Amino acid sequence: MPYRRTSLSSLVMLCLVLAACAPVAARAPVGDRSQAPLRVPATHTVRSGDTLYSIGWQYGLDVEKLAAWNALRPPYRIYRGQRLRLRPPPREAPRPRASVSGPSTPRASVPKTASSPAPSRPKTAAPPARATTTAKAKARQTPAGYGKKAPAASRATAPAAAARGPLRWRWPASGRLISRFDARRPGRKGIDIAGKSGDPVRAAADGVVVYAGSGLSGYGRLIIIKHNKVFLSAYAHNRKLMAKEGQRVKAGQRIAQMGRSGTDRTRLHFEIRRNGSPVDPLRYLPKR
Repeated sequence: MPYRRTSLSSLVMLCLVLAACAPVAARAPVGDRSQAPLRVPATHTVRSGDTLYSIGWQYGLDVEKLAAWNALRPPYRIYRGQRLRLRPPPREAPRPRASVSGPSTPRASVPKTASSPAPSRPKTAAPPARATTTAKAKARQTPAGYGKKAPAASRATAPAAAARGPLRWRWPASGRLISRFDARRPGRKGIDIAGKSGDPVRAAADGVVVYAGSGLSGYGRLIIIKHNKVFLSAYAHNRKLMAKEGQRVKAGQRIAQMGRSGTDRTRLHFEIRRNGSPVDPLRYLPKR
């Protein structure tokens, strides 16, 4: 009996030691916040370096809808400090119509004053119609709250023209695949490709660069390319950006150097978005 009790106690102690030595769950790498936020705020205040495309990417919104909600037209110029609506504007309530028949509250009659003629307008009081129209148009174009002097504009990029025919996708880097798309997990809104610092990052399809900077948290030095009215692609964690905003690029053209900005290791984080929503890039890239 004492021997059995000693063996049982030793077994319990061994289990406790093994449990204490078990590895702690690995934390998510720093900067892997490439998913859209769970709750989209009502508005976004434009910061220096923002474009409408980077704002749409940040919140997972379609740029065309974002522009429509804010009454913006190409080239989608926005201003530092400007508040942009991130939700559809509320619908106006229909105005009540006056009843034609049936009982109604009698309206107060307005007495006719035939003896008092209408005052005549001075001939030179009204300014020319063209000048008034021009002044109103300028007032509408000036963002509210900025006074007479227009503030410095943030970077604005003309939208890319729709590509002719179907897009022909190609891999943006030649390294091995180290992380796959998973819409249910944070930081998996695209794929990760391994490589060495300075390896070429190439455009996955023809398009126009609509963002090049490091203003989006979790992406490091980032490039976003618009391919047509439906598809955008993003290239994150670069060491150096070689393509500039507004530049038209061809599939396979070198646009950046691979790096580890905003993350814990050298890699390329690549995303494709369809109408603002992340999709699995492996559905579009050719098989290796």
